[in-house]
Amino acid sequence: VQLQASGGGLVQPGGSPRLSCAASGSNPDIWAIAWFHQAPGKEREGVSCITPSDGSTFYRDSVKGRFTTSRDNANSTVYLQMTSLEPEDTGVYYCAATLWVCTWSLDDLSAWGQGTQVTVSS
Repeated sequence: VQLQASGGGLVQPGGSPRLSCAASGSNPDIWAIAWFHQAPGKEREGVSCITPSDGSTFYRDSVKGRFTTSRDNANSTVYLQMTSLEPEDTGVYYCAATLWVCTWSLDDLSAWGQGTQVTVSS
């Protein structure tokens, strides 16, 4: 599977951008898609994940209630709707894929998108 992330940019605090992760290749709908956040100078960490089968979702505590991930299987695209953004949300956001089951373990991810920059600043 190949992933293409998009939708980042400069956002004011409290803003609500939506990131997209378009999947292509064979059987794009069998992949669980996770979003990761890499803040400047910090390690990459998982923030959300959605399964391919029943669309179960998982979130890091710091984004619960603010971020929502969803998938459009018809278009093989997963979204990350971000709301109430804070300066701490600044960084590069990556989408990544694993077969069927959600994980944030970097060693278990099969494919990565190229990342999209989100900068939260007034």
